Amino acid sequence: MKFILLFLSAALVNNFVLRYFLGICPFLGVTGRVESAVAMGLATTFVMTITSILIWLINHFILVQFNLPFLQYVVAILVIASLVQLIEMFIRKASPALYRSLGIYLPLITTNCAIFFVALLIPLRGYSFIESIVFGFGAGLGFTLVMLVMAGIREQLDFADVPEPLQGAAITLITAGLLALAFMGFTGLITV
Repeated sequence: MKFILLFLSAALVNNFVLRYFLGICPFLGVTGRVESAVAMGLATTFVMTITSILIWLINHFILVQFNLPFLQYVVAILVIASLVQLIEMFIRKASPALYRSLGIYLPLITTNCAIFFVALLIPLRGYSFIESIVFGFGAGLGFTLVMLVMAGIREQLDFADVPEPLQGAAITLITAGLLALAFMGFTGLITV
């Protein structure tokens, strides 16, 4: 039950995009189409999950053992950058069209502060190995869920009669604000 609550907390209650406003760049930039939003969300989920595993292992077995906690930031950056390079090479090879549609946002996963936040919260909160995996995976799926919802809304807005002053970035930011308000409804349901 503890793991389910941790997962729901990371995915819904404390959603990185809508509660902490982390990962806004891909959230606003890639959500024009559902396909690209889902691909970006799944790539980010993969990186978050693997980052959680590697950060816990490196922190627990190397940084803490050798009294090197000051290297946490550097290690997190190196782990994230390496994983993103692997994902980028895989997507470029497996689906060139998807690679082109993600454009600059794919390498920007490296600087996605949501992933960096996961890497820093795991040692800070003292999660166990399994808790780290659940937390990283939950945060990633929460990111993917929000990307999917926003992309679906934005695709529908293409057919809506939006007043001219609100078209483009304005309606996107209003929609993001309304989504953040909607997700605030989950606040207080789970405290982890």
